Amino acid sequence: MKREGYYKDAIRLLLKNIPAVISLCILIIFALAAIFAPVISHFDPDKQMLSQRLLSPSVTHWFGTDEYGRDIFTRCIYGCRISLSVGLVSQLISCTIGCTLGMCAGFFGKKTDDIISFFIQAFSSFPFLLMAMALMYALGSGIGNLYLSLGLLSWAKTARLIRGTVLQFKKQEYILACRADGGSSFRIIMRHLLPNCIPMLIVAATLGIPEAILSEASLSYLGLGVQSPTASWGSMIAGSQLYIRTNTYYSLFPGLCIIITVIAFNMLGDGLRDALDPKLR
Repeated sequence: MKREGYYKDAIRLLLKNIPAVISLCILIIFALAAIFAPVISHFDPDKQMLSQRLLSPSVTHWFGTDEYGRDIFTRCIYGCRISLSVGLVSQLISCTIGCTLGMCAGFFGKKTDDIISFFIQAFSSFPFLLMAMALMYALGSGIGNLYLSLGLLSWAKTARLIRGTVLQFKKQEYILACRADGGSSFRIIMRHLLPNCIPMLIVAATLGIPEAILSEASLSYLGLGVQSPTASWGSMIAGSQLYIRTNTYYSLFPGLCIIITVIAFNMLGDGLRDALDPKLR
């Protein structure tokens, strides 16, 4: 099957998956809200207005206000920028590292495979959140260090997946024929193996983004991620602890944002996996 036809069939199958389509629409709405946040809300997400602190949801403040009088709806849509950017950038770093190492391990084999597999096992053995906490403590808080930490610590799953895919495809006849015809390793990898790994990379990234979002929320909740006054769903939940009984809405809305985004990415990832994997069709 030609690659163009393969992707057309995958799109057709994905559009038939109603939960995946709904999830994609939800994520598009979140992305548009993050991009056009200044247009959607005229409030400054960081400006303190103590005279309007801890107001209940109303026509003016849809989600209410926090302990500093900041509009919670505004901070939620600005926090969406942080969560989506962390998920996307960290997965870009993770997929780049994981694809490179997994490709080398699967294609070259022998000692190269043994060394890379050792590091894959080592990174997979440690609790992810504890490693992220330690790395953020060493690097310091900040959005740039958050991108780097989550990207550097989440490549092992992608590398294992790509390694298995390469081991499967490198035994195909057209790969052996290309090698017999004098094709270099670089040519075989870039022209034949990498295109066959792209569907797996798309699925891995889609399923890895919600993990990165949850990790960012956890680190921000613990004070190791995004720092105040920058709006972040995790830091908003951390700030709402003292008011969880008297002002439940304060923690409810950022929590719902995290839940909806994570579920949407997971359902979209499942739909992409079913559409892109020929064995599951």
